[in-house]
Amino acid sequence: MMRQYELVERVQRYKPDVNEALLNKAYVYAMQKHGHQKRASGDPYFSHPLEVAAILTEMHVDEATIAVALLHDTIEDTSATRQEIDTLFGPEMGKLVEGLTKLKKLDLVSKKAEQAENLRKLLLAIAEDVRVLLVKLADRLHNMRTLDHMPEHKRVRIAEETMDIYAPLAGRMGMQDMREELEELAFRTMNPEAHRAVTERLADIYERSKDVIGEIEKSMSVLFEKYDIEAMVKSRQKKPWSVFRKMETKALSFEQLSDIFGFRVIVDDEEDCYRALFAIHTTWSMVPGRFKDYISTPKQNDYRSIHTTIVGPSRQRVELQIRTRQMDDIAEYGVAAHTLYKDGATVSGNGGLKLSKDTNAYAWLRHTIEQLSEGDNPEEFLENTKLELFQDQVFCFTPKGRLIALPRGATPIDFAYAVHTDVGDTCVGAKINGRIMPLMTELKNGDEVEIIRSKAQVPPAAWESVVVTGKARSAIRRATKNAIRKQYSGLGTRILERAFERSGKKFSRELLKPVLHRLARKDVEDVLAAVGRGELSSPDVVRAVYPDHKEERAVQPVRQREEGWFNLRNAAGMLFQMPRSSEPEKPGRRISAGALPIRGVRGDLPVKFAPEGAVPGDRIVGIMHPGSGITIYPIQSPSLTAFDDQPERWIDVRWDIDEDTKERFPARVSVTALNEPGSLANISQVIASNDANIHTLSMLRTAPDFTEMVFDLEVWDLKHLNRLMSQLKENASVSEVRRVNG
Repeated sequence: MMRQYELVERVQRYKPDVNEALLNKAYVYAMQKHGHQKRASGDPYFSHPLEVAAILTEMHVDEATIAVALLHDTIEDTSATRQEIDTLFGPEMGKLVEGLTKLKKLDLVSKKAEQAENLRKLLLAIAEDVRVLLVKLADRLHNMRTLDHMPEHKRVRIAEETMDIYAPLAGRMGMQDMREELEELAFRTMNPEAHRAVTERLADIYERSKDVIGEIEKSMSVLFEKYDIEAMVKSRQKKPWSVFRKMETKALSFEQLSDIFGFRVIVDDEEDCYRALFAIHTTWSMVPGRFKDYISTPKQNDYRSIHTTIVGPSRQRVELQIRTRQMDDIAEYGVAAHTLYKDGATVSGNGGLKLSKDTNAYAWLRHTIEQLSEGDNPEEFLENTKLELFQDQVFCFTPKGRLIALPRGATPIDFAYAVHTDVGDTCVGAKINGRIMPLMTELKNGDEVEIIRSKAQVPPAAWESVVVTGKARSAIRRATKNAIRKQYSGLGTRILERAFERSGKKFSRELLKPVLHRLARKDVEDVLAAVGRGELSSPDVVRAVYPDHKEERAVQPVRQREEGWFNLRNAAGMLFQMPRSSEPEKPGRRISAGALPIRGVRGDLPVKFAPEGAVPGDRIVGIMHPGSGITIYPIQSPSLTAFDDQPERWIDVRWDIDEDTKERFPARVSVTALNEPGSLANISQVIASNDANIHTLSMLRTAPDFTEMVFDLEVWDLKHLNRLMSQLKENASVSEVRRVNG
């Protein structure tokens, strides 16, 4: 285990004016707090934060970050408190240690809603102070290095979450060395046989290629001496995971891989990069299409380098990366390298590093957090963030020269949404490099894209399956929902205008505002859309606005589907398509089977409700079942689609309630609640306090943290049901409440 003075010496090598007192105090405090605790390996627990600190010294980070690494498990695993750390080390470090404690149990494989929330916390914490990321990644790296001591099922889960989130996040923040080692360790755990096979082949290839590698390095060094360029040439072998992934995605064999070895040329300044490129390209032939200049156009994670492939001294392909020492540090350490180059960062408080608002890495992070704030559900956010973490990139330009970085496979639709959500929503076409091209065209590096717009455009729902960026996908879903809501709202407006007109009243949206609470809706648009969808009946809205209004009780022909739900022929004549009883129907008559207060059917036919039930206030329809009578369905029931082509079976029915007789009616409701003791009792209490009755209950576990309960209830009417559902939604144990219609 590393001694106290050794840790100080490590930091002094790159920071001679190190604050030794801070490091010594953090070392002693953490060692005392962890005391005799042991890791799964049997080593003293304090060896873990000490190794995390050692990893960070390799990145040349400041002493405040090293101290946070030493302390990062104290609040979680010892008797240390936030207040105690604030007193000894200052509030800023206390805040960081507490923040890392909250992120310690980041679970990114199982519980989707929770994992998305934890990922959100992590990204927000990184945006506020990059030391959170540095310590978190170093913590994960040491855990991966010691993973063999964990049970096998835990090893696989930890490796998967490392490959899913931590490794690509390190890459997005420019920390390439960290990414490669995390991927290597995760690959070894997830697929040990493939890892062993690839590693053995790479070792064999290296043994056979040593002479060629030495010859290329020597030839390059002689060339640069000729051009008076001070340069260091070093070879580099691809990592096993990188080789395996390329073989998998491109269906290549080992023999087809031409880039197992690459060479880096490290020079003093930017000008020498281009001088070295000139020397190389005038000496050896360049492979067409294999040149990229990331110095003039940096990657989104601030990576800068010139890439080229040549036919080298031994007539084989040679991949080259040309960069300065500073570019090399940033390529290896990413945001951590800004502690070496202060022009890319600002120092705060205890010397802490804040991520510069001007870096591309920060721009990506800000973009990701903006997506989160646009209202996606947690699962969508997690899916979209993982998608963006994994994707390689293409760089395209607007006609004014603005650079837009997109994942590979992106289309002009993705480009439009990357420029602005409004641009995406109004996109109808695109010009790529001056030519009108289909919106499904896959964009390539360097494309200039001009978006053609129309204010009348609404994004088609089918676009969601075409785009590859999370922002585009979320915006299309949102626009589609809004368009559907707008259609239902328009339909609801027309229905209410006719309903108010029949009642001798004039309809206006302003009339609905004072009665929103009665209708259990949060705004006028919700009321209109609910009426359009058939969730709220127009008579209920009229009665809410005019409580004293008395509705005529004349039998009305079925017109529900004329109002937007159905399109049946001769709907008004359905009442007379059945043989009628010779006995005249009496007002208020109760049908025998089940004593249902339904008018419009023969008295000698059995009548029952559909399984999902129906309650007074629902628009209802009867379906004739030969030999078994009539089944009453709420008009919004999806089950009715089975009878669309059988109009002769549709019966015109309506409620005929005797106000002197109290009777409950069946309704089915789904409640998603927290999976914790007392949830069912809380829900049952709400139902009982609202004078409703539970007839049956079934429970279906949908996730570790939530349970879906399906209640068959008995309620007085639709108003009673809506009030009950509204109060259930307000209960702290309840996540979602919806009525089940078929």
